[in-house]
Amino acid sequence: MSKKIKPNLSMAQIINMSMGFLGIQMAFGLQNGNASRILGNFGADVHELSWFWLVAPITGLIVQPIIGHMGDNTWSPLGRRKPYFLIGAILCAIGLVLLPNAASATQMMAANVLLLAVIFLAMMDASINVAMEPFRALVGDMLPKHQGTLGFSIQTILIGIGAVIGSYLPDWLTKLGVSNVAKEGFVADNVIYAFYCGAVILLLTIIYTIITTKEYSPKEFAEFDGGKEIVEQPSKFSDIFNDFAKIPTIMKKLGIVQFFSWFALFTMWVFTTSALATHHFGLSPQDTHSVAFNKAGDLTGKLFGIYNLWAIPFAFLLTPIAKRIGKKQTHAFALACGGLGLISMYLIKDISLLWISMIGLGFAWASILAMPYAMLIDAIPQRKMGVFMGIFNFFIVIPQIINGVFGGLIVKGAFGNYAMGYVVVGGICMLLGAALTMIFIKTDDSNSHEIEEEIQQVHF
Repeated sequence: MSKKIKPNLSMAQIINMSMGFLGIQMAFGLQNGNASRILGNFGADVHELSWFWLVAPITGLIVQPIIGHMGDNTWSPLGRRKPYFLIGAILCAIGLVLLPNAASATQMMAANVLLLAVIFLAMMDASINVAMEPFRALVGDMLPKHQGTLGFSIQTILIGIGAVIGSYLPDWLTKLGVSNVAKEGFVADNVIYAFYCGAVILLLTIIYTIITTKEYSPKEFAEFDGGKEIVEQPSKFSDIFNDFAKIPTIMKKLGIVQFFSWFALFTMWVFTTSALATHHFGLSPQDTHSVAFNKAGDLTGKLFGIYNLWAIPFAFLLTPIAKRIGKKQTHAFALACGGLGLISMYLIKDISLLWISMIGLGFAWASILAMPYAMLIDAIPQRKMGVFMGIFNFFIVIPQIINGVFGGLIVKGAFGNYAMGYVVVGGICMLLGAALTMIFIKTDDSNSHEIEEEIQQVHF
């Protein structure tokens, strides 16, 4: 039986099936912009922050391959991927409500506030990963391969919109009169209410995608996959290791690039608040409660919103740029811009000009969310879309785990707890990622024969 080609989807259909990513990224933006600030409010020292942030990559390492494998081998009346991101969204919304209220919960439960906050953070991270992985696989499921770049670009645009809203919400609420100052050991009201808004929007966008998107049936997948119908099978954890042994060569090469890209991103997310507080506001590393520190926290959220804002127009340009100069050249250019953006944060002392640094980071973020997946999708067999997308996540979380273990120690030992120097290290890592993209990744045309051979090897 010959393969049937998937029909092209309209722009509206691609937006509908990716809308839930807006809510997921809003939650992620709230976490990225405020988790270090919240943990600092609860008494964490700057060199401890990366250890607490280990929760996110560790849960991703465990959860995403499992959810991908389960999605590949199950079917329900709701669909193939939709049950998982619905469950993830519900649990994440609960985590969004609980995390900023850990201090109040501690009083009721007589527990350690940092321990409870980390538990709530772990709940959020695990839930975000449960919801996020199926959306990546859904693009591979629903779109013909020539629409892959467009699909991931649309996801990136919606991710940018969600992250902008999540990053700016605390500051917007402050301007509306909500307090951004809290007594020692508690979180400011503007952050708490922003997390509440994030929980509501997350649920609404996920439900919208579920209502407006119809997944292909097992019979339809069989037609797209040469006649072998995708049926429900027992999900064995050991199968993930078998699949890992058969990952395509291009995934390994992209994994090296991903290592340096995500090492840099993790550095930025964890240490920007402390870096701004000490480098631009002149605070000591021990100051994690003052009005100035909370202003640094608000500024971090705004800057993260700005780089996500710049990611939106660049995401629109990814497809035409990639068609003109190639996918790997596009990705290398974007990573180089991001590396220079991080380094420039050290050089720009006027906080009103730091938005300039965010331009390059926006370009890098847009490309990181789209181009590696667009380069990878051609090498993944349809039957293994979920699990391979989950395995690819290893190359995202492992650098974050390494950074989480050693980053705080480096900031303390090499930079005396003044984190801006380590942000510069992150910029250098992103520049290395750009160089390695050009060195390791073959051009699109020369890679096609290799990809076809590898699909045949893992197609079972």
